[in-house]
Amino acid sequence: MKRSPIHTHHMQLGASFEEVTGWEVPAHYGDPIAEYHAVRQSVGVADLSHRGKVRVTGEDHVTWLQRIVSNDVLALQPGQGCYSSLLNHKGKMLTYFRLYRQPDAIMIEDVGEIGETTYQTLRKFLLYGTKAKIDNCAESWGLLLVSGPQAPLVVQSAFGVDGSDLKPVTFVTARIRDQVALVMRTEETGDIDLAVMLPADALPVAWNRLWEAGHSHGIKPIGRQALETLRIEAGLPKAGAELTEEIVPPEANLEHKAYSLNKGCYPGQEVMARMDTYGQVRRHMVGLVLEEQILPPRGAKLFSGNREVGWVTSATFSPLLNRVIAFGFPLRDFAQSDTTLTVEIEGQRHQATVHNLPFYTRS
Repeated sequence: MKRSPIHTHHMQLGASFEEVTGWEVPAHYGDPIAEYHAVRQSVGVADLSHRGKVRVTGEDHVTWLQRIVSNDVLALQPGQGCYSSLLNHKGKMLTYFRLYRQPDAIMIEDVGEIGETTYQTLRKFLLYGTKAKIDNCAESWGLLLVSGPQAPLVVQSAFGVDGSDLKPVTFVTARIRDQVALVMRTEETGDIDLAVMLPADALPVAWNRLWEAGHSHGIKPIGRQALETLRIEAGLPKAGAELTEEIVPPEANLEHKAYSLNKGCYPGQEVMARMDTYGQVRRHMVGLVLEEQILPPRGAKLFSGNREVGWVTSATFSPLLNRVIAFGFPLRDFAQSDTTLTVEIEGQRHQATVHNLPFYTRS
């Protein structure tokens, strides 16, 4: 099983681990609720090095990506990024990621935990004669997430860069142990999220600097359980959970975010254009609030009366609402706020109410 270069640091902090796409990943550090509150109130740091990361270079790297991904890469300037996806010919989502344009390369970071899916899918489009190169950076690059209202102060103290004015999916560079790192504004928790992507051999130095800088702010390590709760409260879908080959981007509320209607042809573009023209999708991603303290599993069926109308993708207990909340994909006629549905869990039906997303937004 693969491990982060700072695996021993997690062990020293008392992490309990779980397996995610072949990686041993911190699930929590003894108290997921305390980790959750650290992000909502001050600052937390998480190791996301298990996520897929790809570096694209070469003479044609921008124009090649422009032809195959769903968003407009040509419109980006160095320091800018965007969300995008690779779609099949039916417009279904194969992957979902963020692209960051550098002067001579584009870095791709998976939004979700899908192993090497993005890298392997890109390889299929790399035809003979294309002057582009893709490098799988899953193990050679690390990724740290610093989240919470104090995140910009901690990052500036640790690395000497000001991330307070960064817009989502933009970045600045920093030097860490003589390595160039990308300090990026991302969207993971609904609070201020700054990520640091850098070569893996510099990861321990970056981690230690963040701990030193965050000590006076009460920084805590954040495991996967707390991150899931934060993500669901923030209404953010991810690949592998919400975004799969069963879903087209508009069904996941990704209009004006993950695909372009103006850039020209790409796989699935005609489907996106047709949906935009006729304004109809089959289902919508919504929030759900359950009446009982029971977590529905992924794939739990949604019902309106005796009619099956959709399914659940992710669920968690929300400290914000003191209730179980979830993401679901009901048919569009059952996606309006305050609609009452039921969720089938182990053969029993449990009441759930449709809730507008997000559940949480920092004021």
